[in-house]
Amino acid sequence: MNRYIIISDNTTDLPLEYTQKRNLPQTALTILLNEKEYRENWQEELGEKTIYDEMRKGALPTTMQVNPEQMKDTVRPYLQEGLDVLYLAFSSGLSGSYHSECIAAQELLEEFPERKILVVDTLSASLGQGLLVHKALNLRDEGKTMEEVAQWVEAHRQNICQCFTVDDLNHLYRGGRVSKTSAVVGTMIGIKPVLHINEEGKLIPIAKVRGRKQSITALVDCVQQRIGKYNTAEEEIFISHGDCLEEAHFLKELLEQKLLCKVTLINFIGPVIASHAGCGTLAVFFMGEKR
Repeated sequence: MNRYIIISDNTTDLPLEYTQKRNLPQTALTILLNEKEYRENWQEELGEKTIYDEMRKGALPTTMQVNPEQMKDTVRPYLQEGLDVLYLAFSSGLSGSYHSECIAAQELLEEFPERKILVVDTLSASLGQGLLVHKALNLRDEGKTMEEVAQWVEAHRQNICQCFTVDDLNHLYRGGRVSKTSAVVGTMIGIKPVLHINEEGKLIPIAKVRGRKQSITALVDCVQQRIGKYNTAEEEIFISHGDCLEEAHFLKELLEQKLLCKVTLINFIGPVIASHAGCGTLAVFFMGEKR
């Protein structure tokens, strides 16, 4: 059986204690906040709440995709140890990081021709990517080979459902998701969009509701419409939030009133995704029959 390690990007939004316990290295997309760059050590240097505090003060953080050299720096030490690598990448529909990582993998294979590197586009983000990585790690720990895990990820990535609502339309305007007029008018009348990540890994609006409570209810509807045969006690639901923990717990309560599966992880949306979604974003991730 081949010895291998699973690696991903820091867009999984999995807690630091989780990535350390499960031995999950991550390549870091760069966050630029108040003219300072944060990368590998953002969780220690920046913390989970700082980016939200700064955005509420008016900061407009930006991000930069992974470049090939960064990916090679993450992966090379494991190849040198004699390990093969399964790399589960941030959605190609949201970032050019996947393309950079494919380039880096080819260059590393020339450097280490005896090793194997498989790069898989998760077509997912935040804890949707995290949920897919979580399941891949479980399969690895059950003894599945790297090829078997990669095949499972490719076969089931379209079953990773990812529904979001945002509290501030201006961040969607900055990212080109809504027009300036829609952002201004929508904010004035309390419109809250509901979005999901589609089959191509892109963020797409699917509904508009008025008011925060209605937007949270719409997330529950999104789960009920998609979950199908995956509504079992064995399945897990993940929730991520943009510094709105109380509402994340309210969403958890609503979901667990209506479903057999349980919410097993609630965590902050990390700064890469937060830079584009803003404060108050609330997202739910689960296995479903369709995106």
